[in-house]
Amino acid sequence: MRQFAETGLVALDLANTWDEYLDDPERLPDPAALHRFCRDLGEHGELGEGGGPDAGDLRAVRAVRERLRAVLSCDPPDRTRALARWVGELPIRVVVEDSDGAPRQRLTAPEGVDLAERLAVRSVAELLDLAASGDWERLRLCAADPCKDAFVDHSRPGKRQFCSTRCANRAHAAASRARRR
Repeated sequence: MRQFAETGLVALDLANTWDEYLDDPERLPDPAALHRFCRDLGEHGELGEGGGPDAGDLRAVRAVRERLRAVLSCDPPDRTRALARWVGELPIRVVVEDSDGAPRQRLTAPEGVDLAERLAVRSVAELLDLAASGDWERLRLCAADPCKDAFVDHSRPGKRQFCSTRCANRAHAAASRARRR
């Protein structure tokens, strides 16, 4: 089983908790898996009654994942509009921090919001950071069918199509088989 913190970005790692290659594609099947996801990505805070996520948290986080996957599936100009619409629905606080003597704004979730909203706000903040770093156009979904994992293309030419060598190998093997027919 893949670990949850593959990219270190909640936005991408949460979007990638659905894996079509698995017999059961749901990588967050229960609250315990959601707890591992939060622990792996350093998402701490108030959780369900027993100190960990509950079934309600799980349903809400899966809904955030679907919204996130919908935003990521858009082309960059449409993705920007979809992200803007989502931001308008979230409880977001702007905090100004000192960054080497200069002010820097950071988006956070207000205290007391639930786990799903915290993950959504953190995902939005990370996507905005990706855009500010110049990687917005390099944010892609895997071109291998049925995989739709999100990734940032850090290759020099910026032409990467697949999230991993696993998907690249499968796609190339399928193309090779098709050519031989």
